[in-house]
Order: sequence, then C-alpha cells, then structure tokens
Amino acid sequence: MNLMHWAPALLAIGLLATTVTLPAADAPAPLDLWPGAVPGETAKIGPEHDTTAAKDHAVAGQRVMRIGNVSRPSLTVFRPAAGTPPTGTAVVVCPGGGYNILAWDLEGTEICQWLNSQGVTGVLLKYRVPVRPGRARHAAPLQDAQRALGLVRQHAGEWGVNPQRVGILGFSAGGHLAALASNQHEKRTYDAVDGADALPCRPDFTVLIYPAYLAAKGGTGLAPELTVGANPPPAFVVQTQDDSVGVGNAMAYALALQGAKVPVELHVFPTGGHGYGLRPTKEAVTGWPRLAGDWLRGRGLLAGQ
Repeated sequence: MNLMHWAPALLAIGLLATTVTLPAADAPAPLDLWPGAVPGETAKIGPEHDTTAAKDHAVAGQRVMRIGNVSRPSLTVFRPAAGTPPTGTAVVVCPGGGYNILAWDLEGTEICQWLNSQGVTGVLLKYRVPVRPGRARHAAPLQDAQRALGLVRQHAGEWGVNPQRVGILGFSAGGHLAALASNQHEKRTYDAVDGADALPCRPDFTVLIYPAYLAAKGGTGLAPELTVGANPPPAFVVQTQDDSVGVGNAMAYALALQGAKVPVELHVFPTGGHGYGLRPTKEAVTGWPRLAGDWLRGRGLLAGQ
C-alpha cells in the first residue's frame, strides 16, 4: 500500500477545505449509452425527473438535484475549456444515491467541472436507477458502466482522450459501482452490441469517495459480489470515521488491494460524514480534491500526452 493515511489530527493541518472555483459551462448534449434496446429492461418505471423536495437535505447550503427513474442511460462529456492544457486523461463519473436516485450535480456535473479545471475530460454516467425488481441492485448499473468505459475508448480520438488513461470515479453507491467495474472487466455482463464492446472495459485507475456497500455485512473483508479480480487498477480512496455507511468500506477495499499488491492511497479523516461531494465546508475532508489532484499528478495523469 503506497499510503494509508489516518488523520485524527494530522490531516486537519493545512488541509482545511479549499474553495474550488468551477468554470461556467453550458451542459453538453448527452449521448445515449445503448443504440437500441437497453439490456434487461422490461419494467415501466415512470418518467425520469428530479425528485428533490423542499424538505430534502442541502449540502454546504446548496440544493442537491436528485434524479430518479432513469431508464435511458446516457453519457455526458465535459471537455476542458479552451486554454486549459489538455492531459488526454478521461474519468467516467458515477454519482451516488443508494442505487435509488443519482445525486446529479453534487456528485456529477460539479465533479466533471472540477476535472475539467485539471485538464481532464469528465464523462458523466447516468446509469439506471432505481433497483429493478428481481435483479441485484448493481446488475443494470454495472452493464451501463462497462458499456461506458468501452464507449470512451471508442470515441477517444474524437474526444481528445488517450485510451490508456481512462479512469472511473464514484461516490457512495457510485463508489460500489466503480469498484465493481474495476474488478469485473474480464467479461461483459451483457451481449456485445457493437465495436465499443470489443474494447477493454477495465478502468486504468479508480477514485472512490465515501464508497458504500464494499464491506461484508457483520464481518471483515469485502461484500460477496466484490472480489478483487485479475489486474485491478490502482486506487485513491477517501472516507471519514463518522461516515454513516461505515469507514470499513474504504478500509476493506484498500486492504484487499494491498493483499493483491495493487497500489492504493487511502485517506481516513475523523469527521465529515457522508455525501459532501466537493462542496467546501469547515470539514478537512472536503479538501480531498487537492489530494486527488496530487495523486493523479504523481501517476503522470495530469501531464500532456
């Protein structure tokens, strides 16, 4: 393990949340993930919509857009602004929301805009929610994530991306999805649709921010559906000790990677809870974008192609 960083006092020093200035950007047009029928879709779940109500929890004093009833998954590509030196790196972003909704701005568009500020192309994945009856909660989203990684590589030339610099970043349930995609990449969980499905769906690196569902319930080790498979990518992981989903999620995954001799950088902060995105607060953990940027830079992912 490159770094297991316990932070009861240490990380609070000099890592108070730094304000991230996000560039204004018109929302790009989404690209349908599937050209025809979406695999396994049979139930009618109603129209996609923002489920947020006035009483719902705000983050850093701002409303959160919670998208529900996603049946037509898509990719939205956010490219660095003109004048920002391009790196050739792309990141598929998986918002969280308990596999019930997607925290679309907090853990999606705002993250892509931050990535753009680093010269990285953000590829926002709108995966299927809520959980489909009769299917594992991650089954449909994993199909979407595998398809997304292949599509990014298929469009690499068009989007200015190096196909060997395609990572995945996930929050909460999206962190579970990102970890699954990082380990279940030898075989797709759907029948091939086109040339994108002939390209590798293994991410080149993984970023997990307050991941959920990674640890086995009531015990140690990983959840049964998450096995560290052949050649998992290096990872950067952040969680707090007071996270409501349990800091053991980050620790279990980091220890599994350590056992597989895969480079992993783990940051554990004492406080900060769950679901903060990158909106800065008094909590030191909201300075994680700076740490993640240093990690990406150290791996050569923020240098030009």
